[in-house]
Amino acid sequence: MNYDNYVPKESRKEVSQERIRFLKLLSKVAVVFCCLMYISYIPQITANLSGNPVSVLQPLCATANATLWVTYGWLKTYKDWPVILANIPGVIFGVVTVVTVYVH
Repeated sequence: MNYDNYVPKESRKEVSQERIRFLKLLSKVAVVFCCLMYISYIPQITANLSGNPVSVLQPLCATANATLWVTYGWLKTYKDWPVILANIPGVIFGVVTVVTVYVH
């Protein structure tokens, strides 16, 4: 069973330029919103540093999730840059949030 994004030449379907443009735009919008979701950890980080630590469970799970998605995007035959770029902030902000829960 093949789970990667490679499709043999004889099985490829023709894709319209309009669909390609739409998917490229959709991927860019999704990357922006995913990054915004992870950047929203800044208030939690600030609360942690000011002595009001938040629960560690959610940012820890988000960090693990983002790390898995970055790894998945990186290990595909053709790197899935929207997936990678959208989740790198999750790894960074998730780790910072988890660390600041314990450093306050």
